[in-house]
Amino acid sequence: MKSAYRKLAMQWHPDRNPNNPDAEERFKEVTEAYAILADSEKRSLYDRYGHAGVGSAAGGGAGFDVSSFQDLGDIFGEFFGFGDAFGTGTRRRSRVQRGADLREDLTIEFEQAAFGTETRLSVRRNEVCEECHGSGAAAGKRATTCRSCNGRGQVRYQQGFFSIARTCPACQGAGSVITDPCPKCKGDGRILRQREVEAKIPPGVEDGTRIRFAGGGEAGPHGGPAGDLYVVLHVKEHPFFVREGNDLHCVVPISITQAAIGAEIRVPTLEGEHTLKIPDGTQPGTTFRVRNKGVPVLHGHGKGDLYVEVRVQIPAKLNKRQKELLQELEGTAQVDNQPMMRSLLGKVKDMFG
Repeated sequence: MKSAYRKLAMQWHPDRNPNNPDAEERFKEVTEAYAILADSEKRSLYDRYGHAGVGSAAGGGAGFDVSSFQDLGDIFGEFFGFGDAFGTGTRRRSRVQRGADLREDLTIEFEQAAFGTETRLSVRRNEVCEECHGSGAAAGKRATTCRSCNGRGQVRYQQGFFSIARTCPACQGAGSVITDPCPKCKGDGRILRQREVEAKIPPGVEDGTRIRFAGGGEAGPHGGPAGDLYVVLHVKEHPFFVREGNDLHCVVPISITQAAIGAEIRVPTLEGEHTLKIPDGTQPGTTFRVRNKGVPVLHGHGKGDLYVEVRVQIPAKLNKRQKELLQELEGTAQVDNQPMMRSLLGKVKDMFG
């Protein structure tokens, strides 16, 4: 019901229909109808006696009681930019307000993201004035009551058949004004400064991680609390590792001999080298998992894993003796692998009919 009333009230409000003489009357009718439907007692009287019963219940003549609309101040406040449309109360805006939040972008190395780091940021922000301690008033002075609104923070205007309270333009709703401003900050209570601040980056952050530093933003006007500082991280790529979540991936070359007969190789990690055992008969593209050699879990325990893919390197040039040895190896391999080759040929034949 309230949404329907809101729609009609906005449609027929006199301020939206300045050239329509019937708009105010339609607005009154809509408002009166809502007042009756929103009040069970008035609705009962209307059902029994019609408009006359409601008129007498409302004190005669008015047709509705303004007190029924205390819950509708937000309806007109949102659209018309004022708070107390029906004069049911006053709203006074405090001079003390929270400061604005700030954002800074920070580029860090891959290892710094993995293990954390402490760095310094250059931040340009409004800080509390030392002369007036954020009050905005000169030494020995203070804000005085606004004469335009007598300290209420609102001034009233007559709009048709009811009065409207709007934010006082002189004090911006604070109810007080500074007549003797601080000479250093010109009454704002803040001074713009470039400041170096410390930023602690925890281990495990990723590219795009946003870190909140409470109170690191701008100081609030007139001594209000400071906002927050949000640091957005941009992590450089690593020349060897690729990160996926908390896991790391890399590619390591091995020789034909190492793949065929097995070997122990040294592979790099973020914490130094690690010995990896390559079993005999390892095929190209095989991936080995090294536990707990990845990136620490952000704000948690443990680490991810390191995945090492081995790629067999084929020699580009061979001397005569090397070729003879490979040919000899090929000859023995054909004898040893005849059952396997026959099985493979059979599968190929089945695939192609």
